[in-house]
Order: sequence, then structure tokens, then C-alpha cells
Amino acid sequence: MQSVGNRSGRPDPKRYLWVLGLVAPSCALWPSQLVLHTGLRVFWWVGPIIVLIVIPVLDWVVGEDGTNPRDEDYELLSNDRYYRWCTYIFLPIQLIGLAIAGYMWSGNQLSVLDKLGLATTLGLVSGIGINAAHELGHRVERAERWLAKIALAQSGYGHFYVEHNKGHHARVATPEDPASARLGESLWEFLPRSVIGGFRSAVTLERDRLHRRGLSWWSPQNNVLQAWSMTLVLYLALVVAFGPALLPYLLLQGVIGAGLLETVNYVEHYGLLRSKRPNGTWARCSPADSWNSDRLVTNIFLFHLQRHSDHHANPGRRYQTLRSTQEAPQLPAGYASMIVLALVPSVWRRVMDHRVLAHYEGDVSRANIAPRKRGRILAAYGGRATAA
Repeated sequence: MQSVGNRSGRPDPKRYLWVLGLVAPSCALWPSQLVLHTGLRVFWWVGPIIVLIVIPVLDWVVGEDGTNPRDEDYELLSNDRYYRWCTYIFLPIQLIGLAIAGYMWSGNQLSVLDKLGLATTLGLVSGIGINAAHELGHRVERAERWLAKIALAQSGYGHFYVEHNKGHHARVATPEDPASARLGESLWEFLPRSVIGGFRSAVTLERDRLHRRGLSWWSPQNNVLQAWSMTLVLYLALVVAFGPALLPYLLLQGVIGAGLLETVNYVEHYGLLRSKRPNGTWARCSPADSWNSDRLVTNIFLFHLQRHSDHHANPGRRYQTLRSTQEAPQLPAGYASMIVLALVPSVWRRVMDHRVLAHYEGDVSRANIAPRKRGRILAAYGGRATAA
């Protein structure tokens, strides 16, 4: 794979920046203190302020990452446990923040609007927690896989553990993958398709795995039930500790967390379609089948999730070893900015559709097109359009 960017003389020039990835779960700890010391109740909404405003601005100001790890440093970086602890520490901070929020949701000190702001902040933390689970869930170490399920407990999206690893990675950038957005498909059309399709896929994949081992769905080895059980235990513990008044806000933050994950899914593969082999089967996933963005700030914030092409081409790589490549199509901004654009379908299509066309050298028939809009899109671009 051909890398782009400068090679640093150090194994990882970003080494001590990775602790800034803990800013995300820390957002759940800040609201009460910020409101207390400033008197500004807007800080109950500190999560969306940071994720949807501050990070996009910093991405624009700081710019591209511009460095790739050297091949000779791969083993050194992979085995350095410092990077693992940056993801491990995410979990206790995330859960402590949730406990503090549970206490505040259960009381009468906050208005409903303030509680909604806190739920939105916790929901974004929950969604970014799914990214930490994503990193841990790809590892072969048993302990890290259990930590992945724990990280998913807050969002209630535990089936992601199965669907992402066994479903999405096998079917990515094909019409069969519910988590791969299609050209012409809006975020609001994509969300129900991905949520429902991912749920069904996870249940089917795990049921089939258990069946091959001669086990029933209710086996203690069921990964989906294990993950869902952790959510049930966590939610019940919070309700017992703080009362049922927090339940609506607890559920709301879970929905927001899952929604953030699915929005990122929408951004990552929009319109991209894997090539086929001569026998008609899908070719192996390549770096050309995922959208990349090498903006430094969001790279740190999301543990290199934006180097998504290398992740899909080499899913065993730990985040610190992921690279940018020339083959990967590039987004015009970081994921945080692209999430904001995706909320407005007309703006999203104005920004992204011509980039999909350019990626396929103007031949729109090579893209993953929304079936309901296929005729209209082919007619608009004549099957083969000049790249914008």
C-alpha cells in the first residue's frame, strides 16, 4: 500500500497527543463545574458545542496530519501498551460521567431544558464511546473484547460488536451492507435502513455462529446477549441508585449515541462500491472503498478513525499504526464537519456527489447507487459523466 504524508524520524510524533482523545469522555464531567463557575447554563450543552463547533473549527485551523508511521516501526508501535491504556482509560471516565449525570437527571435542580442538554452531551460521549469499543472489539485479546462490550453498554448498541466485525467488514461498500450509504441516499433515509438492517444482521450472524457450534440462542456464549445484558445491568443499577426519573434521559442519550455512530457510518462509505472479480464475486476491500480525512484534530479525537481506508484494508492494525494512502478518496473536511453537513441532505449532495463521480472518473455506474433513485441518477449523469 502506498502511503502519503511525511515520514517522521520518531516512531510516532503524535505519541503524547493521544491522551487528548480522553477529552471526549471528560465532556460528561465538565457541565456541572462549568455552569457552577460561570453561571452560564449553555454549558449543559458542552458536548455538542465541542463536537459540532469547536472540533470543526480546530480542524480547519490546524489542518492536515501529514505524517505516517514507518514500516520498520510497525511492531514497536503495535506492542507499545501506552496506546492501549489511552483507550482503556476512556471507559472509567465515561461511566463516572454517566453516574454523575444520572444523579443530576434524578433531581429537581435542573430544568427540563438543562437535562436535555446534559442528555445530548452524554449521548455524544456515548457515541464516541462506540468508537473506543470499535478499536477494542477488533483486537484478538479476550480482555479487550470484553472491554468493547462494556464500552457499548451506555449506548445500548451492543449488537454492533457482532455486526461490525462479522457483517460490515465482510460486506462493506456493497449493496448488501446496511451500513454503507448509497449515492443519492440522504442521511434520514439511511438511518432506519442501517439501524434495522444492522440489528437483523447481528442477530442472524450470531444465531448462525451458535448453531454451527451446536449451541442455542440462549447460550451464555451469545455475544449479542452478553452485550445487551451489560446495558440492562447498567441501566438497572442507575435506576436503583437514582430512581426512575432519570430513565427518559438515559434512553435519550443512548439513542443519540447510536445516531452519532450511524451518521459516521453514513459519512465513511457514501456512494462507494467495491469492484467485482471476473467470477462475479466482490473483490477484497481496498483503500479505495472508504472515505478518508487526515485532519489532525479529529484524528486525535477519534483514535485515527478517519484513516478508515487503511482500517478496512487491514482491520488488524491498531489505531496508532494506521496510515493515509494515495488510493483512498479524501473528504473535504474532518468527520466532525462532515457530520454537520450530512444533517442537511441538499448541502451534503452538493458537496459529495461530484466527489463520488470524480473518484470513479466520471462513470456513475461504478458507484453504489440508491436503487429507488438509480434511473434518475443514471439519466442525470448519462451513465458516464464528466468528473466535476
